[in-house]
Amino acid sequence: MDAEIKTKVLLKLTYGMWVLSAAADGDVEASTITWLSQSSFSPPMLMVAIKAETHLRKIVEKSGAFALHLLSESQRDLAGAFTRPTVVSAGKIGGLAYQPGPVTGSPLLEGFSAWLEARITDTITRGDHTVFVAEVLNAGVTDADAKPLILSNTPWHYGG
Repeated sequence: MDAEIKTKVLLKLTYGMWVLSAAADGDVEASTITWLSQSSFSPPMLMVAIKAETHLRKIVEKSGAFALHLLSESQRDLAGAFTRPTVVSAGKIGGLAYQPGPVTGSPLLEGFSAWLEARITDTITRGDHTVFVAEVLNAGVTDADAKPLILSNTPWHYGG
């Protein structure tokens, strides 16, 4: 296989951008993610891939749950802020206030147009990422008209 062609084709996959947060044993973390897809209607399930050697993956695995926050087109700067290691301070992650989600306890960050809470049902580790399959247990929306930020509309790329 031609590596350059493979990369060009894989970079054509469409990725929305989300901030994933999790908490376990008093430790919290949040990061921008792109490898996410719905995988079932009933029950509502999704799958998310997280780089295996990260603090985020360890917290998600330990907690057994996570929250996802939709990044809208107007939140490109916020997406960039969560691609770097996050600073956690009293009641804030990456400068954003949060509250424990009512169902999973995962941090729900302020300032996002939509969010959801999910509990992990399956974990698959292959290659350099861990895939978490999770059931969506709760969701909320503050701006139903928000347009999602798409990775290909940013200067970044994650794939190939």
